[in-house]
Amino acid sequence: MTQAPQTAPRAPIRLASQLLTCLVFCLIAAPIIWFGRPHPLELFSRPLGPLTQLLVGQVLALLAAGVSWLLFRMTANSASSARTIESYAKLDLGGLNPLWISIAAAVGEEMLFRAALQPLLGVWIVSLLFLVTHVPVYRFRKLDGAALAQAAGVFVGSVVLGFVFQRVGLLASMLVHAWIDIVGLMIVRAAIR
Repeated sequence: MTQAPQTAPRAPIRLASQLLTCLVFCLIAAPIIWFGRPHPLELFSRPLGPLTQLLVGQVLALLAAGVSWLLFRMTANSASSARTIESYAKLDLGGLNPLWISIAAAVGEEMLFRAALQPLLGVWIVSLLFLVTHVPVYRFRKLDGAALAQAAGVFVGSVVLGFVFQRVGLLASMLVHAWIDIVGLMIVRAAIR
């Protein structure tokens, strides 16, 4: 009786890869913002001032993080949650990495999708693009109920971030995004232990 060859476990996706992705997103966003906006530096002070964005953003971020945690608790045993945990378990979630990964994702993705693309394409199309970029992470290729639940969550989350960007500002959308990711990655880290 021969045994099937065992594949070596994959090395986790390192923090450096996440930071590089953030940098690439920011480098793509920068010329779009610089040449596409009449006053690009106002991006951080409109529609509300920076301090107001940070304060309102923190309140919205804590609310979003709480909703994210509550939704996970309600769906902890679902196929959708199991797949999400499996997808994000590929990241190196040791130490403070969930914090740094979350900040990198929030800065890079909000700069590209909200600050650069949303003024050109609108909330709905950008949210669809945001969903498409998350296909490799969530493995939506298999269209079943779990995949549709994951896709709906990513899309709705992107729409919410788009409206936070429009109504409050970029700093607020970054805070909300970061807190959602921090809570999500901490849940994944606890689940894989």
